[in-house]
Amino acid sequence: MKQNIFYNAFGLVEKIGPARMKKLMNFFGDPETAWKASWTDFKQAGLEKSAIESIILQRDRIDPETEFQKLEQLGIRIISVDDIEYPPLLKETYNPPFALYIKGRLKVENINIAIVGSRKVTSYGKQVAQTLARNLTEAGLTIVSGMATGIDTIAHMESLKAGKETIAVLGNGLDTPNIYPPANRKLSEEIALSGAVISEYPIGIPPLRHHFPARNRIISGISVGVIVVEATEGSGALITAKHALEQNKEIFAVPGSIFSESSVGTNNLIKSGARLITSAREVLEELNLTLATDFIKNRKVVPESPEEKIILDHLSKEPIHIDKLAEKANLSTSEITATLTLMEMKGKVRNMGGMTFVIS
Repeated sequence: MKQNIFYNAFGLVEKIGPARMKKLMNFFGDPETAWKASWTDFKQAGLEKSAIESIILQRDRIDPETEFQKLEQLGIRIISVDDIEYPPLLKETYNPPFALYIKGRLKVENINIAIVGSRKVTSYGKQVAQTLARNLTEAGLTIVSGMATGIDTIAHMESLKAGKETIAVLGNGLDTPNIYPPANRKLSEEIALSGAVISEYPIGIPPLRHHFPARNRIISGISVGVIVVEATEGSGALITAKHALEQNKEIFAVPGSIFSESSVGTNNLIKSGARLITSAREVLEELNLTLATDFIKNRKVVPESPEEKIILDHLSKEPIHIDKLAEKANLSTSEITATLTLMEMKGKVRNMGGMTFVIS
């Protein structure tokens, strides 16, 4: 759509965000007319002097067509709030982005659920995030998160492992040099192959600190609910939960130890009225989605050798170190290492890091 050329141009102008763009659209009707307007027109549209100066000064340096071609060369699409591909739930929120940049495909027919949490993740948080992400994707939901280190990354990766699409919402431009965190650039490419990486920021925009609280409103905005797995008292995940509350979305929180700093935020959410959950089934029931999906069957892990049977007899959902497991199973280090490696490849056990394992 030609209007997206000018939406992108406005996205490159400082001081023009959703609120001011809404004023421009209400007055001018389309972004191209607004782009070519005079100072007097901008003033009549309700813009302040500083915003008008910003447009007048910067539009002389911006060639809308050239900037749009840069997007096409990078395989990045832009959709406006008027496009059919624009997420309907996000459109209903108070201040939706006037445009979204997309790598991959954003399917409006999908049911999205957000999983967010702390960057510094515990083994407990990792296990919970993996289990919830896997079970919810198997139930037919699409996982949304912010691709930050920790819980976000785990949720995305678990979706990909299951062969499902996932959506990452970023607080920066989608050009490779600005992907944040840099360690997840490869992950962003993998997400775009089956799902979508999206942002409200045009290419060239770095991951500035104040972008992330704004980004979080999109995470909750495109989702039917938000699950907070682990969060410290000042975690950004709590900002996402706050946006979800303002958008009248369901908020779910996973309880944690009262002695763990990583669970202070989630436990406080529960005390404030968030729905306490311990399984994906509870999420689906609360959202009335159990009839819409064939939910997870409780699959028993079946051993295929005497060694596997012995190991499974001593494994649970609680992580156990390989040395302790070898001692309990009365197996040599080489036997238990080889058997666990095969069992992990078969999806029967999970390596939780630090040579600790749980039953899958």
